[in-house]
Formats: sequence, C-alpha cells, structure tokens
Amino acid sequence: MPNPAELSCPVPLPHEDHIVLGHGSGGLLTHRLIRRLFLEAFDNPALRRGDDAAVLALERPGRLAVTTDAHIVSPLFFPGGDIGRLAVCGTVNDLAVLGAQPRWLTASFILEEGLAMADLRRVVDSMRQAAAEAGVQVVAGDTKVAERGKADGLFIQTTGVGTIPDGRDVGGAQARPGDVVLISGPLGDHGLAVLAARGQLGFTIDVESDVAPINGMVETLFASGAELHVLRDPTRGGLATTLNEIARQSAVAITLEEEAIPVRPAVASACELLGFDPLYVANEGRVIVIAAAASANQTLAALQEHLLGREARRIGQVEAGPAGRVRLHTRLGTTRVIEMLSGEMLPRIC
Repeated sequence: MPNPAELSCPVPLPHEDHIVLGHGSGGLLTHRLIRRLFLEAFDNPALRRGDDAAVLALERPGRLAVTTDAHIVSPLFFPGGDIGRLAVCGTVNDLAVLGAQPRWLTASFILEEGLAMADLRRVVDSMRQAAAEAGVQVVAGDTKVAERGKADGLFIQTTGVGTIPDGRDVGGAQARPGDVVLISGPLGDHGLAVLAARGQLGFTIDVESDVAPINGMVETLFASGAELHVLRDPTRGGLATTLNEIARQSAVAITLEEEAIPVRPAVASACELLGFDPLYVANEGRVIVIAAAASANQTLAALQEHLLGREARRIGQVEAGPAGRVRLHTRLGTTRVIEMLSGEMLPRIC
C-alpha cells in the first residue's frame, strides 16, 4: 500500500515572474497573489476582512449611483496612462457626471497565462494611485486566469458606487433651449496617444492621454453655485456622439462653433493626415458641461479654476429644434450636421 503522503499533490512552487494557470485555481497561488499584490495595494478595512462581499456604511440616507465598466486596451501601457488608470478613472468619471461623489470600487481581473508579474504590479500600482487621486477605495474584487492567447494580456472590470448629495439633479435629459455648452479641455488626446503607442500612426506624435479622475473638477463646478443641467464625459464616440445622445435625450438641438472647440495642434495635424475627425476621437479626462445661460461665465471660471479645466472653453449652445440634431458652424462660415458615430472610425481603444 503506497504511503498516502506520496499520493498528495506537491506544494506549488512560487511563480514570481509570470501569471500561470495556477493563479486562477483558488488555491495557494491565488491566495498568495491576492495577499501580496492586491490587498497590499488596496488595503482598507472592508477588503481586509476577506469576505465574499464588502459591507459598507452610509453616514446618512440619500441616493446611490452605481455604474459598471469593462476595460480592454492595447497596448496595456500608453503615454499618460495604462489600463489600470483607465479602469479607475473611467468608472469614477461615470459616477461624477451624475453628480455623485464616488466612494467605492470593485475590480475583477481577467489575467492571461504568461502575463509578466512586473506588468501586473505596475498596473495595480497605477490603479492604487488613481484611486487615491479620486478619493475612492477598492473594497472587493476577483481574479480569473485565462489560457494563453485568450485574454490579450489583461482585462479589468470595475463597478463603482457613489452617493448623490441632496439638491443635485443633472442628467442627459435636462438640457434646455438657451443653455450653453462647454468642454473642459482639448479633444482627442487619449485616442491619439493610444494609437501612437501601438505604432499605427506611421509617424511620431508628442501627445499624452488625458486619462484622469474628473470628480474633483465636478465638485468645483457644484461648489461654484452655477446652474448645471447636464454633465457627461465624451469617451468612446467622442464629443460628437455624446452630444447626439444628449440632444436625443433632451429633445433639443445643439449647435457648436468650430472655432471655439479646443484641439491641440499635434492632434489636429495627425487627424488631418489620417482622415480622422477630432470630434469623434475618444477622451478619458474631459467633461461636457451644459449650464443655464445666466451661469455661463460662472461655469467657465469654475472649470478653469481646476487643474484639469485650465483649457476649458465655451463651444456652443442649446436650441429648441430640430429635436435630436447637432450642428456645427464651421470656420468657413457654413453649417453642417454632426451625426452620431456609425461603426468604428478608429481601432478600438477602450
């Protein structure tokens, strides 16, 4: 009769350099990965308990905002950011534009077998820094490991929860005729930075992604006392698609002034060479603000007061109709209709 000890599985050897399938087994390697990487980076009382769900306390009754996102980007690292920073900021920003104060995040990681542990540590550290900037805690999470070749390195899914203070009511259906439209900064930086990192442009470009948590800037807006109707972050589909969504939700028309829309010269030149329209290129640290006309100067001043809004501009106005239409007054003095993006103008970047 063989010794039972001889039939038992050997203790797994530590794998410090790359992700292996054993990291997704739920056993020793999984627990070591969680303890030594994720818990160390995101340590807080709710996560430290190690339960299957986080128990969170609300200081006062009120409304909650909840959002969820899946993040895919290639390459994982690009000028100005990476998939980890993108995951945190994207979810924080979706809460902020509803007037919510982001509080908690959960994060699920789909890790591909063979992913370098150094790259994972770099991504997690970037998430930790972004969460600290935004003032949020990562309170729960999960990891899974996919076989080599089936996960493009790393996918991250995040869910965010925020609280909405009393008296705040903004949303895509709130735009009114006579309102002004503002943007917090130049368009297209994120999309071009990702394409440049892929080496797909055929030339070099000096631009970094704008990926950043915008909740601090949004709080500055609310603190200004301006009458705010709509806040929205123009991510996939860019400014043009986002404004089309708002125009349809509010049953109004929106007219933009091309001369007023900020685009960095490097981005404008690259878009011209490639046949792209900056109005459709993704952004990850900008906010569209639609406010009452009487609050136009107040709103612009509040944006420009914040570091992320120093290059904010007033770019258009809301009109009664035709409902659902977005138009652009061009530099040539003509007017053209700006449609919602159909299909993919750019390779997928987020």
